[in-house]
Amino acid sequence: MSKLWGGRFTKETNKLVEEFTASISFDQKLAKEDIAGSLAHVQMLGECGIIPAEDAEKIKAGLLEIKTMVDNNEVEFLVEDEDIHMNIEKLLIEKIGPVGGKLHTGRSRNDQVATDMHLYLRTKTTELIKLLEDVQGSLLVQAKENINTLIPGYTHLQRAQPVSFAHHLMAYFWMFERDKERLIDSLKRVNWLPLGSGALAGTTFPINRERVAEILGFETIYPNSMDAVSDRDFILEFLSIGSIIMTHISRLSEELVIWSSQEFQFVELDDSFCTGSSIMPQKKNPDVPELLRGKTGRTYGNLIGLLTVLKGLPLAYNKDLQEDKEGMFDTVETLEGSLMLLAPMIETMTVNKEIMRKAINNDFSNATDIADYLVRKGLPFRDAHEVIGKIVLYAIQQQKFLLDLSFEEYQEFSSLFEEDIYEVLAPEHVVAVRNSFGGTSPEQVLKQIQLGEGKLGK
Repeated sequence: MSKLWGGRFTKETNKLVEEFTASISFDQKLAKEDIAGSLAHVQMLGECGIIPAEDAEKIKAGLLEIKTMVDNNEVEFLVEDEDIHMNIEKLLIEKIGPVGGKLHTGRSRNDQVATDMHLYLRTKTTELIKLLEDVQGSLLVQAKENINTLIPGYTHLQRAQPVSFAHHLMAYFWMFERDKERLIDSLKRVNWLPLGSGALAGTTFPINRERVAEILGFETIYPNSMDAVSDRDFILEFLSIGSIIMTHISRLSEELVIWSSQEFQFVELDDSFCTGSSIMPQKKNPDVPELLRGKTGRTYGNLIGLLTVLKGLPLAYNKDLQEDKEGMFDTVETLEGSLMLLAPMIETMTVNKEIMRKAINNDFSNATDIADYLVRKGLPFRDAHEVIGKIVLYAIQQQKFLLDLSFEEYQEFSSLFEEDIYEVLAPEHVVAVRNSFGGTSPEQVLKQIQLGEGKLGK
């Protein structure tokens, strides 16, 4: 039989079965991790005397040669060899002869593939943390330039109160900071070593799992072999975190789409991040944030897909678990592409400060400050709220805004109004007086930016 496991079988695998069950089309992404795990495993086998030292060295040399071939894209992975493990092992045997078959002593593909994915996610999680920091850095660049730029703040997508544009941007900085912290925390569970668990029950060989963990840089070893080969919680956690990250990217993208529209014109995205229309020459479409928003669904689907795969699996390993990889790879690639585009798009966008300011002047987002004004003069808040509601209704009927009303008009609603009402209603004052920690005053926003810079070590 051509299969490395073919001793038990009397017939060749049906071609359709071979193609249907093979995973090499996608798990070849794990080639470097698979070789790294094998190098650590064979070093341990040699050190423990489980295989002769000279055999271990020969296997290591063969694996390193295959690694060079993989790095240079010189390996043709074959469907008939099923997966990345069998492809590499068969290549090894072809290169160094039967001694290559000793590599698989004391392990199974079950603990081998789990180790590969732990190694892969550890690397990718670390890289994604850096990409998140790049996005945070771009938000800081824009925030520092727009501390005193005012924009309407919204609730229910209705203008609520004016805020610093920097304050608005920093809200996303902290979303991404939490995402980063989740990824950092997840590394504690990614950094568990399954190798040495065998197919499900451990091995009869006197292996040294602690030595393999040391070589590969794992902090923890799975204490239960059945859990080790069937655990995919670390992938679920990553897919969950990835979905949350994409949620935040999507929310920011939605704002960029709205802000760059003709109706808002708060920002203009750089031409290098937009496209045109095949029929309407005047169009400048925010395709990048639209796609970022749309790709969020992929990451949700990958999470739900793996949850569904796992929900009914008995212990220990089952072939269903082959379905854990494609979604993981897709989410990694979606996050990488999204974050690499988001950072420069934010940093290069133009902020239309005058248009933002005009929007602030033409709304009633300073109404709350009139209520606070009357409360400070002794009027109960509920009574003040009613007075301001009537003032806003009157202003709408007169096609005016609050700063357009005369002092006499204000006094018709309450004798508590004095000339200083116009200072209170000035947008800069409305923003400046919200000086509580985490508020939108320039002083607090500056503190927030400095706190953010501290998070990035700047």
